[in-house]
Amino acid sequence: MDFSTLPGNKYDRETLRKRLEAEPFERRTLSFYKYAIIENVVEFRNSLFRAWEGFGVLGRTYVSSEGINGQISVPEPAFEAFRTHLYSYPFLDGIRLNLAVEDQKEAFLKLIVRIRPKIVSDGLPEHFFDVTRPGPHLKAKAFNELLDREDSVVVDMRNHYESEVGHFEGAICPDVDTFRDSLPLVERMLEQHKQKPVLLYCTGGIRCEKASAYLRHKGFEQVYQLEGGIIEYTRQAKAEGLPVKFIGKNFVFDERMGERISDDVIAACHQCGAPCDDHTNCANEACHMLFIQCPNCKQRFEACCTEDCQQEIKLPLAERKLKRKGKTARVTYEKARLRPKPKLAAS
Repeated sequence: MDFSTLPGNKYDRETLRKRLEAEPFERRTLSFYKYAIIENVVEFRNSLFRAWEGFGVLGRTYVSSEGINGQISVPEPAFEAFRTHLYSYPFLDGIRLNLAVEDQKEAFLKLIVRIRPKIVSDGLPEHFFDVTRPGPHLKAKAFNELLDREDSVVVDMRNHYESEVGHFEGAICPDVDTFRDSLPLVERMLEQHKQKPVLLYCTGGIRCEKASAYLRHKGFEQVYQLEGGIIEYTRQAKAEGLPVKFIGKNFVFDERMGERISDDVIAACHQCGAPCDDHTNCANEACHMLFIQCPNCKQRFEACCTEDCQQEIKLPLAERKLKRKGKTARVTYEKARLRPKPKLAAS
């Protein structure tokens, strides 16, 4: 099958969605990462993009001189060819591919492979610590066993909008907006626990890989990380019949914005306070704020975060464009914007 004619980057979202729906095959949603020294980043990026376009790969991948970080979907018929190509790079040979808990075609709409200064932004000077010296990886069984120890400390290395909808039982969930905010804060929070086992986890493992190396650099002696993050933990635990100690949803950075791990709903609608763990991007293109919105409020506010945004989407197109002039519409994860004022509930 020729995958080179699959959705490209020049079409609008609705066209891309329709093309995905018409695909006569299934897709595998997966993530992977690797910290490594990459000499010619531009050449590496271009070779990936050319090959993956031919395989029909969709999703986002970031490369830098410190490694690669990918979240993608691959057509089932092209999966083995994709994996063979990926493993053809010596530093990626045998790399773990974290398969999603739930496969959905709409996870990604187009292929993006971008060059970045770092695959995980940490706000620290280059070469501040050795990212290739992380803490040991723990499989699901070993992670559960350490989680049950009274002297262990478990830390969620994700941002607050991720842990808000799901986390491990008893985890410390730092109230941070970005990974770069979490490193100094977690170091301070754990200052009195340098001799205890510290268990780190995140979505797919990439943030814990760097965070565990950072904490070891800072003198922590027993730092462990969950192998493959929440995604791989869930797969392993279910396959081995182990207790799944993650409650709620696992936030994911694609069109799904979450995959259900347990039936628990631990969050609430930001507009009315009803139990809910569904994220919405504000329908106002000049806003696109990310927030939690229940079905009733989604209907009432027409998928908008505030009444102001609701009114703005009803304006004529020319007027909306004028209002957006000079603004950049993007998904916003900042804490202050994730929690609209309570007055909306009573309006």
